[in-house]
Amino acid sequence: MKTENDALTEKIINLEKGALDKWFKGDTSGYLDIWSKDNFSYFDSFKAERIDDYNQIKQFVLANVEGKLFADNYNFKTPRVQASEDMAVLTYQLFADTSLNEMRYNCIEVYQRENNDWKVIHSTWSVIRPMDMTFEPHKTLV
Repeated sequence: MKTENDALTEKIINLEKGALDKWFKGDTSGYLDIWSKDNFSYFDSFKAERIDDYNQIKQFVLANVEGKLFADNYNFKTPRVQASEDMAVLTYQLFADTSLNEMRYNCIEVYQRENNDWKVIHSTWSVIRPMDMTFEPHKTLV
């Protein structure tokens, strides 16, 4: 029998995988839909400063990713959801060989309940063991 926590875990993972499915087809709308428009921040391994709101992240992904990032498949490894009544933290590892780069990320997504829906209020994508990475692109980067 599914517990309430099991149902929330499944919901959060499905939201994230739904966004990733679109992301790797060059469509950023999955993330644009689940990111909070009212309270959002983002750290990316390739951006020096934190992005502090929805409009900034929207401009960033539309300029750099929309229609440019593709992968035939991806590996969504070891997802874990830690939740309370109105917040949930999803952590996972993401691996994909994309049209822009080879992705190897530790991902942290902080979800918060907003009007009975779940939205990401903070996202961090950090390169797994960056000291092992060469940052010279093997493919042309944006």
